[in-house]
Amino acid sequence: MHQIPNLRLLYHLSSYPLLSPLKSPSLSFSLFSHSKPRSLFTALASSSSSPRRRYRAVPHRPLGPGRRNSSTFREHKGRDKQVLMEENESVGFNKRRAEGRDKKDKPKTLQLKVRKLNPVNTISYVQILGTGMDTQDTSPSVLLFFDKQRFIFNAGEGLQRFCTEHKIKLSKIDHIFLSRVCSETAGGLPGLLLTLAGMGDEGMSVNIWGPSDLKYLVDAMKSFIPNAAMVNTRSFGPMLSTSGTDMVDQSGFTDPIVLIDDEVVKISAILLQPNLSEGSQPLSDGPMMQNASEDFSKGSVDHLLEPISAKSKASAGKPGDMSVVYVCELPEIKGKFDPAKAVAFGLKPGPKYRELQLGNSVKSDRQNIMVHPSDVMGPSVPGPVVLLVDCPTESHLRELLSIQCLSSYYADFSGPPESAKAVTCIIHLSPASVVSSSNYQKWMDRFGAAQHIMAGHERNNVKIPILKSSARITARLNYLCPQFFPAPGFWSLKNIDCSEQEAIVSSEGTVPKLCESISAKNLLKFTLRPYAHLGLDRSCIPTSMAPSEIIDELLSEIPDIVDAAKHVSELWKGSKETNGNISSLQDDKVMVEEPWLKDNNLPSCLENIRRDDLEIILLGTGSSQPSKYRNVSSIHINLFSKGGLLLDCGEGTLGQLKRRYGVEGADNAVSGLKCIWISHIHADHHTGLARILALRRDLLKGMPHEPVLVVGPRQLKRYLDAYQRLEDLDMQFLDCKHTTEASLNAFENAKSNQEQCPPGVGIRDKNGENMQQIESSLFARGSRMESYQRRPGSPVDISTAFPILKNLKKVLSEAGLEALISFPVLHCPQAFGVVLKAAERTNSVGKVIPGWKIVYSGDTRPCPGLIEASHGATVLIHEATFEDGMVDEAIARNHSTTKEAIEVGNSARAYRIILTHFSQRYPKIPVFDETHMHNTCIAFDMMSINMADLPVLPKVLPYLKLLFRNEIMVDDSDDFIDAVNAES
Repeated sequence: MHQIPNLRLLYHLSSYPLLSPLKSPSLSFSLFSHSKPRSLFTALASSSSSPRRRYRAVPHRPLGPGRRNSSTFREHKGRDKQVLMEENESVGFNKRRAEGRDKKDKPKTLQLKVRKLNPVNTISYVQILGTGMDTQDTSPSVLLFFDKQRFIFNAGEGLQRFCTEHKIKLSKIDHIFLSRVCSETAGGLPGLLLTLAGMGDEGMSVNIWGPSDLKYLVDAMKSFIPNAAMVNTRSFGPMLSTSGTDMVDQSGFTDPIVLIDDEVVKISAILLQPNLSEGSQPLSDGPMMQNASEDFSKGSVDHLLEPISAKSKASAGKPGDMSVVYVCELPEIKGKFDPAKAVAFGLKPGPKYRELQLGNSVKSDRQNIMVHPSDVMGPSVPGPVVLLVDCPTESHLRELLSIQCLSSYYADFSGPPESAKAVTCIIHLSPASVVSSSNYQKWMDRFGAAQHIMAGHERNNVKIPILKSSARITARLNYLCPQFFPAPGFWSLKNIDCSEQEAIVSSEGTVPKLCESISAKNLLKFTLRPYAHLGLDRSCIPTSMAPSEIIDELLSEIPDIVDAAKHVSELWKGSKETNGNISSLQDDKVMVEEPWLKDNNLPSCLENIRRDDLEIILLGTGSSQPSKYRNVSSIHINLFSKGGLLLDCGEGTLGQLKRRYGVEGADNAVSGLKCIWISHIHADHHTGLARILALRRDLLKGMPHEPVLVVGPRQLKRYLDAYQRLEDLDMQFLDCKHTTEASLNAFENAKSNQEQCPPGVGIRDKNGENMQQIESSLFARGSRMESYQRRPGSPVDISTAFPILKNLKKVLSEAGLEALISFPVLHCPQAFGVVLKAAERTNSVGKVIPGWKIVYSGDTRPCPGLIEASHGATVLIHEATFEDGMVDEAIARNHSTTKEAIEVGNSARAYRIILTHFSQRYPKIPVFDETHMHNTCIAFDMMSINMADLPVLPKVLPYLKLLFRNEIMVDDSDDFIDAVNAES
């Protein structure tokens, strides 16, 4: 185990050329030399009394000074022809990965897991995995647990992050069932599948079950999910019409569809389809049997999709309207065998005892009679029955009330007694608007003594954060620097009342009362086996912790933080510049302030800037997959009354918005979105998009509005088009290549000649030359590096994008922006960065003030295009996935190190640099060398940076380091290893 110093300073100070062949000398890289006097960063570090941090090395990835600090890999003789790295005189990168040909990215052949079945009387329970319950952004998940088998119902966004926090092993999940196929219930599925596919050398697979519209979700994920990861996708129910997106009538599916039936559990599905009669279409005449996974692998065709008569009526609606009620039935436990009774019936001890216990009748050894199991066995204990009900609308409720196949589960069932089944527990995933209706309440009463757990969106759960580790970090950051880390919208210091929360007391062994109904809480269990403990178990519910308790803990852990918070507050008062010195936070040491701390040379664009002009909110600052402390990439550009934009939209973006702004505030932010820009197709940058679009659609339903503009790589359109068949996303798509500088110039030239482009007439520039097609490449034609990157795609067809480009210009103008310009970067095929430019403004005395400029790198290696685009930026938001000692890994994955990111910003003369997209190797704070970070700050989730506060931004960095001085750098859990493997 490596012992690493607290600051890990100065890895290999020797300079190395990064991008020497640049056109402008002003853009060249340089290493920064500092004088010997101690810096503020060094003073804070030395004041720490904490021991040296333990740093656990990643398997096969040794860290520390022993690693070769090189920006290129050289090809040696005899090496495999699959060469990963390319060398150039300026910068190294992984050519194959940039071109999409990296063999590491190829799908694995995943085999279906086969586990031994559990004994009948095993431990079993259902548990609420509280996804979305503090932010109401997605549907909760439910875990059905057995010793050797696990089943999950619904996989909304945040499931993976929640399970990581609470150490629930997703690798042990055998089956995932979707109650509906939509972004609310399946938003976390892509990330989960990618994680499972990347685990270990072989990867892991899982069965995914859902109604027949599951195939549309599969189609949507084809562009970024490895094929084999979906090999066990299973659909059931009626086949959809191939002529449109309308649903078929489900009259032929009134009986439960048995999905799993073994010695452990029987799981059946009951379909709920709203009965809509308008807009019907005939069914397709083709075969009505399908396997949603057949496009991914040559799996066997499911027998669960049955043919329906072509005379059946079709009902209007999107495929995602279909809902499912799942019935989980555990087998009965036979009564205890009584040897005395067996002897009385003339049986000798031996094999016949076993036959009777297995339920078979035998002949008596001493009497001429047949002995039946009921003669020698005690009374059987009926198996528990659990229902999971997702009834999203009143239309679904009417269908639920009309189905007959649930009659045998009602307490007032009048049929044969042997057909009656008593329901033990019902988990309601239905929204409060449906559950509170009188018809639903009467339906609940029909189940007699069943325990009802209300797991829909409940307001009383909003105060308790699901992601407690992240909320704890946020509360500590808020104490230190509330200007950059406002209190979360759902968890302020003023509105928490812990006395309101229900005491957490275990109630094992209790018997549910008649129609008892409780509100679900995170990790609430209902024990099914052993029978003696049947009932609710609250022992696992996390204890609530008010922010005041977290701050008390912080003060006892780091007493210096009190003075640090005061110093940070003074930064906004301007007292630092007048005092000329800064007191250290320990031992009353005094040091001379660094020259840069006195630098008041503001860019002209920040002159008299208003606080309601712009705020940058870092919603997700981690890479690859969500962790306890950092969500994946997403940035909200808040333009206040003028709306906002999203730059990337990883899984959980909606939940992060609601944590930052509160439920209602996030709704306002989503409905006010003008544009969503996606850098590339990797899942950690776009899988939260569908959920955002679906919410915006719902919020603006019935109101006059324009579809939101989504700008992204062309592969993203395939995902969105497929998803559109599930649910209307109410959006317009524009390819990033149409927003490059060359394309936009062509658009402006064409626009000056003609207001619109007639069909069949090519767009021409002022000189009459054809501008119909414009080639776009990462590097200039004929440049040394052109051959190292495949051109992003086919020539740009300006005429196709002409109307949408006009709309983009209008949208930007309404938001006070002058331009949105995409530029290619070095990461994977169709990877882009983006430039946002604000329009000029006039101050009170008539002076024209230039607009600010924000540049976001996306994922990339350092490249000339990025530096050129960033030149003179007010803010450069740059990925910094790896620490300085991991250049080789950065090259292999086409990412940047901290040092490289800073050098890009300094070469481009950016005013401020914000580092983000950190590897999950660094769960709380990344490893960095502060020596040259005089204009730089590292990002944390929920960090909110107002443009008016940019001068102060780098000054808070040493205080952030102080806040985490006692934290272990690397998480010693298996989840950390899983995260690293996924990145690799």
